[in-house]
Amino acid sequence: MHIGILQLNSTIGDFTANRQKLVAGYEKACALGAEFILAPELFLCGYPPRDLLLRADFIEANLVALNETAKQIGAVPLCIGYVDRNSEKPGRALRNSAAVLQNGKIIWRTHKSLLPTYDVFDEDRYFEPAKKVEPFEFNGRKLGITVCEDIWNDEDFWPDRLYRRDPIKELVSQGAEMILNISASPWHDGKDRTRLEMLRRVARDEKIPLVQVNLVGANDELIFDGHSVVLNARGELLALGKGFAEEILVVDFGKNSPVQKNEFPLREQQIFSALSLGLRDYVHKCGFKSVILGLSGGIDSALVAVLAADALGADKVFGVAMPARYSSEGSLTDAEALAKNLGIRYEVFPIEPVFQSVEKQLEKAFANFKPNEAEENVQSRLRGVTLMALSNKFGALVLTTGNKSEMAVGYCTLYGDMNGALAPIADVLKTDIYKIARWVNREREIIPQNSISKPPSAELRPGQKDQDSLPPYETLDAILDLYVVKNQGKEEIISGGFDAAVVNDVINKINFSEYKRRQAAPALKISSRAFGMGRRIPIAQRFRASK
Repeated sequence: MHIGILQLNSTIGDFTANRQKLVAGYEKACALGAEFILAPELFLCGYPPRDLLLRADFIEANLVALNETAKQIGAVPLCIGYVDRNSEKPGRALRNSAAVLQNGKIIWRTHKSLLPTYDVFDEDRYFEPAKKVEPFEFNGRKLGITVCEDIWNDEDFWPDRLYRRDPIKELVSQGAEMILNISASPWHDGKDRTRLEMLRRVARDEKIPLVQVNLVGANDELIFDGHSVVLNARGELLALGKGFAEEILVVDFGKNSPVQKNEFPLREQQIFSALSLGLRDYVHKCGFKSVILGLSGGIDSALVAVLAADALGADKVFGVAMPARYSSEGSLTDAEALAKNLGIRYEVFPIEPVFQSVEKQLEKAFANFKPNEAEENVQSRLRGVTLMALSNKFGALVLTTGNKSEMAVGYCTLYGDMNGALAPIADVLKTDIYKIARWVNREREIIPQNSISKPPSAELRPGQKDQDSLPPYETLDAILDLYVVKNQGKEEIISGGFDAAVVNDVINKINFSEYKRRQAAPALKISSRAFGMGRRIPIAQRFRASK
């Protein structure tokens, strides 16, 4: 049997474009000899549609798109994800569903059984789960068609299971001879490997061939990596879709189908590819064509510029240097060198004259106070004003350049360096920024070596260095990983060998900075727990971990 896989990128709510892309992919897979074709979860409406699902007109447009797609499907069946209405009461109004289309009609439907409601997922808010599953019969074979999470509950793989049911075992017990899974499984660092190993375990344990098609592309914070998977009944890999790119595959399940090795690129390359895809899709799907960002000569803004040039093309990136009295000469030379290496537009707009005007304006009010963060933040906010003015004039989207380490402890300025529509690296720890920068420079120097080697600084006061107020980034990032990502408590972190005073200080900074993060630009998610929709902490709260 030849299975076609449409690993494609959809846009939320763009039913016409999604349908056209789907049909074009279907026709190509047919031409390559596919006998049964799979497309991703909720592909027609885009994933995740979130509260658009509460709009009756959105649901109707999705159903119209399904019917229009069916009219263009011939003898080779297509299985596609869409939103269905739920007629059973009581229950939620909708279902996350899959339909099989053939010869101009919808010939079969099934619904998702396991609804993820954790991390970035909130499907229980909208959908009613299926109470039972059954195989679909095609050409004398029983196919077990499942939707994403339905395959993520293997009792031998997960030490702690979230659901009582296992739809895969239910389908196998009913004679399913092959498992087909349509997915929109978002990526984070390491998830592609985990997903593959989990699917291999399912195929091997159930002794059944398995095919998973996964969405590719990005919608808001979420990045979908593709990496669609085809396995034989021994759990051996027959095909692995490209990472972070669209691809149409047709795989033969014959007895002599060759086994492949599962080789993933370096971690730094994976993260870079994910961020580049996320940036490109965010800009284009929001209707922009170009971006603008501040270039400080530091490593963070340098990496964002490299990502933007990779995602959009150098001609779509505008780098702006905005020196003031504390800016080092190296800041300008490093920023200019980066711009030349990338071939992006670069201009210098000094903020010092405007800074002096603001100082004059506030002179009387500040007369009896020593200079502090107030004066420092004025500089950052003037840079934000400059970038937003250029954005408004030229229609370019502003990118922020802060990393996860800074966002965690509030080492950023509201309405200053936090100004922007997208935060490409706000889920990347500072120590990983350095690793990715070195990977960028693996063949030639793109990011100036001085940007990598010099001590990081916001340059808002004389001789300022990040480590004046923060622990070394290696220590800070290790604590952040334990507290934010792994959700460990203060005592547990201290017992791991970290200094108690440092841990207390870092955790206090994290807790105090929640109000800043709530006002931050959306951050592309590349870790298993990112700030934003995956970590929902109240701002006005007084819980503090025991000392």
